[in-house]
Amino acid sequence: MDFRADHFSLFGLNPGFRLDLSDLDSRYRDIQAQVHPDRFANAGDADRRLSMQWATHANEAYQTLKKPLERAKYMLHLAGHDIQAESNTAMPTDFLMEQMEWREAVMEARDGGDHHELERLHNRLRGDINSRYQELGELFELGELALATDRVRRLMFLEKLLYEIDDALASLEE
Repeated sequence: MDFRADHFSLFGLNPGFRLDLSDLDSRYRDIQAQVHPDRFANAGDADRRLSMQWATHANEAYQTLKKPLERAKYMLHLAGHDIQAESNTAMPTDFLMEQMEWREAVMEARDGGDHHELERLHNRLRGDINSRYQELGELFELGELALATDRVRRLMFLEKLLYEIDDALASLEE
């Protein structure tokens, strides 16, 4: 195995945004079966250390590829597109207004203890995110990496909002 190989190559996959996640799971389990430190418990220090490095590397690659947002960021990184998540926070006004409306709705539902409304917001946002991931897959297939970069930055906002809704739901269940 080659530590310099990209995550797709590590799992023997063709690079692409759309992945068969059950195939990825299977390939990950196969690699872990080969390199898991438990298999090297009686080996020398160097072999145990190498096994740990490979298992860690495979786990990091798997975690990146199995999550669509992380996979998209990784693909853009491989293509030399910096998403500038920390330095470029400029977003279109309409998108920012939409974010404010979402956050107000979440805050009102949370403050009002409205579990049903939070679930409705969660389901609506999950549907929106899923359609945006479909669009992102198309952009990658078309090689529209500048647009894909913009969509990834927007999805980062939306995924954070989804986490906030889930957090609000969890706080009502306590």
